[in-house]
Amino acid sequence: MFRLLRKYTKQFMFAAILAPLLVTAEVVFDVFIPRLMSRIIDEGINGAGGSNLQLIYQLGKQMVILSVAAMLTGAASGICAAWASSGFVRNIRIAMYEKIQAFSFKNMDKFEVPSLVTRMTKDMREIRMAYLSIVRTLVRSPMQLIVSTYMVFTINSSLASVFFVAIPILGAGLYFISHYAHPRFRVLMRKFDAMNGSLEENFVGIRVVKTFVREDFEKNKFRVTSEGVMKQQRFAEKLVILNSPMFNLVMYGCMIAVSWFGGQDIIAGKMLTGEFMSYLTYLRAILFSLMMLSMSLMQIIFAQASVDRANEILDEVIDITDDGCDPELLPEDGSIEFRDVSFKYSEKAAENALSDVNLKIASGEVVGIIGSTGSSKTTLVQLLPRLYDATEGEVIVGGHNVKEYKLNNLRKDVAMVLQKNVLFSGTIEENLKWGNPNASHEEVVEAAECAQAHDFILRQPNGYQTMLGQGGVNVSGGQKQRLCIARALLKKPKIIILDDSTSAVDTDTDKRIRTALAERVRGMTTIIIAQRISSIMDADRIIVMDDGKITDMGVHEELMNRNEIYRDLYETQLKGVAE
Repeated sequence: MFRLLRKYTKQFMFAAILAPLLVTAEVVFDVFIPRLMSRIIDEGINGAGGSNLQLIYQLGKQMVILSVAAMLTGAASGICAAWASSGFVRNIRIAMYEKIQAFSFKNMDKFEVPSLVTRMTKDMREIRMAYLSIVRTLVRSPMQLIVSTYMVFTINSSLASVFFVAIPILGAGLYFISHYAHPRFRVLMRKFDAMNGSLEENFVGIRVVKTFVREDFEKNKFRVTSEGVMKQQRFAEKLVILNSPMFNLVMYGCMIAVSWFGGQDIIAGKMLTGEFMSYLTYLRAILFSLMMLSMSLMQIIFAQASVDRANEILDEVIDITDDGCDPELLPEDGSIEFRDVSFKYSEKAAENALSDVNLKIASGEVVGIIGSTGSSKTTLVQLLPRLYDATEGEVIVGGHNVKEYKLNNLRKDVAMVLQKNVLFSGTIEENLKWGNPNASHEEVVEAAECAQAHDFILRQPNGYQTMLGQGGVNVSGGQKQRLCIARALLKKPKIIILDDSTSAVDTDTDKRIRTALAERVRGMTTIIIAQRISSIMDADRIIVMDDGKITDMGVHEELMNRNEIYRDLYETQLKGVAE
């Protein structure tokens, strides 16, 4: 927590410092009020000469002034604390978001999306509440405790011995609660992650749920995860709820003891009534400050699990960076070479996803890649823009190892239409301009025409200004694929990768897209991953992959003659149609 404070509260340092200073002033004003009340009782009401109204009015005015001053400084402190805490959490949230944006696919694989959302929302709220406790309560309570303790010793030191019994009890109880509560709250946050994961999965796939009439199944599944959160929350808070009754027991015990012994001192003439009243006020202040201190420490304990989870993001080592790369280096052309490349998704993985890949692709060449599901076709092309880094060997793009380029310079020249097509909230034109924010409307239309998307865009209510829902839910799968192809074309890269990007369109549209692309991407290195042989049979070369290895390559006729995998795929897909 304090490491985060040092780093992310800098521009709010003035408010962060002013808040505890104002709290200190509030405590100073508060602590004099009981003493004034004591004088009103002992000197103004029960004085030797009878009631002294002038003294009562004078001391009463002072009490009003101190009360107003305490109120104003307390309110100002709260405003400063709220300002600093919200800014502090904003800085952490931005830092986490920027760190996540720099994650490689490997880093993203380590953290699940629901967990990331929980860390940036609920965890941030817990951290903010802990921050408020640090800058206000953890200043006010110790200050009030020290000053009030000094005052009770000043009034009657013999009665103060009560605290020597109470404080060790409170300290031992607080240590026990804090020591065993923290691990329970870490488990609770993981339960929240699981619940959010269930929610996200259901909401994203709600159409599938309804199609298969699985609402009852999903309700029961969510009921189970929600039940798990409830049980863990109860388990975690079983210890915490002991805090308040423990402090109440000690507080009332102290007040009873002080009332008993203090009453005897009044009867014996050792203590005045006003002194006793102020003593009880300071006693309540001491016990209340101890209770608030314990509650603040509990809040910090709650937040420590959230702090740990935030630090896991902030401290994550990004495995793909462009530190030390030449900022001026750009790919000379679209040539590609894989030299003895092997890759595994995790160091702990037993087998490689890719093994001993050697491949050269000339600039401007059109290459098709085909193979069975799980043959690592997508994994191969993800190494080109450094979405992952090869475990062994070298990946060469434009004459240089991909690790020599700044990531932005490399990825500007490598456009990729992923298997899972993603669109964002905004207009169709805004989505297409992800490929080139500075593109003119004419360029957008040209790219859409090439991707066979222009006609269906014009049929939309507002054409290119039609708003897309989150994820492009208001367009079909085939339309979404065509928009993503247009977005990639607008980038005008040296290398374009189409990863099964026409699987959701009909064969006629697929053919028209391929015909238009052949003209549009002339000069671009084009890699087409496809399940349909018809999508790649006209490529300059076709690569056949199986089990993470390149088993063969050649043109269509050559592979039909010598490669059994390719021939089986062809006969399955096209022979019946040809006959």
